[in-house]
Amino acid sequence: MGSHPQYDVFADEFLDHARECFYNAHYDRPACLELLGEVSGRRVLDVACGPGLYAEALVARGAGVIGLDHSPRMIELCRQRVPSGEFHVHDLADPLDQLPDDSVDQVLFALALEYVDDRTALLRELRRVLRPDGMLVLSRPHPTGDWLRHGGSYFDARVIEEVWSQGWRVRCWLAPLERTCEELHHAGFLIERLVEPRPTAEAAAINRASYERLSSEPTGFLAIRAVPDPRR
Repeated sequence: MGSHPQYDVFADEFLDHARECFYNAHYDRPACLELLGEVSGRRVLDVACGPGLYAEALVARGAGVIGLDHSPRMIELCRQRVPSGEFHVHDLADPLDQLPDDSVDQVLFALALEYVDDRTALLRELRRVLRPDGMLVLSRPHPTGDWLRHGGSYFDARVIEEVWSQGWRVRCWLAPLERTCEELHHAGFLIERLVEPRPTAEAAAINRASYERLSSEPTGFLAIRAVPDPRR
């Protein structure tokens, strides 16, 4: 996606939006946190940590958090929101040289895989820094929903540009589920669980139409928990 941090220009607006919005607070965050499970006393790497909303939830559950994001403004917001965390500006196209092998217990990679060009290389780095008994939880847009919105061949990985309802312009990859599974495999992971989340019950009061659609259609996100393959 290039060297420019796309979210930097609307980082503050994104924080205001994502703090309590339907898709973040009542859909993706609960699904990812449930897959992570017990985090108390564990060191969690929050990859593409955004403005620190996931990190805040992890610290509240007793985790020690290291966060990485391409956007300098997002990292400023993280440091303000989660003073106990350790946050760094980092382009995910680069190796994680600041982290030694086997140095984190869990990795969270929420809704950012689609912004990475060489996803297998990054996933290999996450496998390297993860302890052998650790886990990776990642979420991404549901590929069926991507295909229904954008058309074309479901199986062709390609870059698209979208303008979100807030007027934010973003570029990202569309890729089939098969591609994501293969990238995890080649990076040395085994998929332990794959979840197609449903919104929380509270979400129905926020947006009934979205609640009913995401409770019945594969048009939102999916989440995966993967573990290091002990054979590799």
